[in-house]
Amino acid sequence: MVHEALLYEKEAENRVRCGLCAHRCRIDPGERGVCGVRENREGTLLSLVYGAIVAENVDPIEKKPLFHLLPGSRSFSIATAGCNFRCSFCQNHEISQMPRKKGQIVGRERTPAEVVEQALRSGSRSIAYTYTEPTVYFEFAFDTAEIAREKGLKNVFVTNGYMTPGMLELIAPSLDAANVDLKAFRDDFYKKQCGARLQPVLDSLRKMKELGIWVEVTTLLIPGLNDGGEELRELAAFIVSLGAETPWHISRFHPQYRMTETPPTPDESIHWAAEIGRSAGLKYVYSGNLPGDPGENTNCARCGRLLIGRCGFSIERLDLKGSACPNCGTPLDGIF
Repeated sequence: MVHEALLYEKEAENRVRCGLCAHRCRIDPGERGVCGVRENREGTLLSLVYGAIVAENVDPIEKKPLFHLLPGSRSFSIATAGCNFRCSFCQNHEISQMPRKKGQIVGRERTPAEVVEQALRSGSRSIAYTYTEPTVYFEFAFDTAEIAREKGLKNVFVTNGYMTPGMLELIAPSLDAANVDLKAFRDDFYKKQCGARLQPVLDSLRKMKELGIWVEVTTLLIPGLNDGGEELRELAAFIVSLGAETPWHISRFHPQYRMTETPPTPDESIHWAAEIGRSAGLKYVYSGNLPGDPGENTNCARCGRLLIGRCGFSIERLDLKGSACPNCGTPLDGIF
């Protein structure tokens, strides 16, 4: 399960510079990068999680959440341990932070071909690289995605967006879609809550759009931290700059990990933020973690007809003519 890394440079005295994510770690011999799963062994950078699958499930594509990619389909979802962020509100911290906090790397050994075969047997129409950060297990995701594409499966990343342009250029021919967490629109939030910076995420979002990857954005709205009106208006304006067709999922926070004292997001805060998104000009704005809320539905951007009705991760209504509104003929943006 140890595999030579992609995208790194050798330096003097057996040091290496990783070019996979925006941390661009310089790693001394015997040390690991911020992610905890890439190690310098005598001047060769190795991925320690190649094929070490710590989670594999068949999920509704809506769970990612991706609402404009093959709605109602299933996505074979995998992850390894590790992450290049240390979010204080991480819902999967047991596996994302395991290599950093405990020095452990666990997982069931899988080959890319085995993952693709399992996905096909499950009836899934896509493979999602999710739960933790797919950037840190890029080599395995890259090899799997190439085979999946040949077999007619879509590939999707659920990601924090903290990768380099070089990584995106390498995966783009096989990557159909990504849901990117735009966690806030303040650099201070990223530094204090995630151990990262805002600008590389914005750069990645622009790069994905440039490369033709279908992008949906998710923001977890945390009371008192990233829910100010000015910040949300700036965030919505940035998404509009990517393209008004870019879906924005505004998700409700629930206390977890190191934020057990922070209260859940009020429903009205989600609805207020969604209105900010619509007022900014976004065509598709969704309420997340509010099962049964009308904000989960997709309406025609032109005539307002209900096209896709949802409750949680379930599709209750799918009313499309091909990929267009049956009432006015306006195409629904996405992959159908």
